[in-house]
Amino acid sequence: MLEKRRHMRVKPSGLVPKVGKIYVDAKSPTVDCQVIDISAGGACLYVQGTAPIPKRFVFLHGGAKKSSRLVWERGRKIGIQF
Repeated sequence: MLEKRRHMRVKPSGLVPKVGKIYVDAKSPTVDCQVIDISAGGACLYVQGTAPIPKRFVFLHGGAKKSSRLVWERGRKIGIQF
């Protein structure tokens, strides 16, 4: 089955960082994550640890902060939209 996506996703390689952080608020520690694939409109991440992922957060990746929302979650693998 083909998925209809607005943007083509690519696996990070070369100079694109393979890791990111999820920032919820000043009182909560950041959550480390591995970037599985990323596009201009979202990303697929593997989240480290057991902390629950909120519906809205800031995704820190490669020096950029992106306001994000959780789209889907399967175990520790999540899909986000910027």
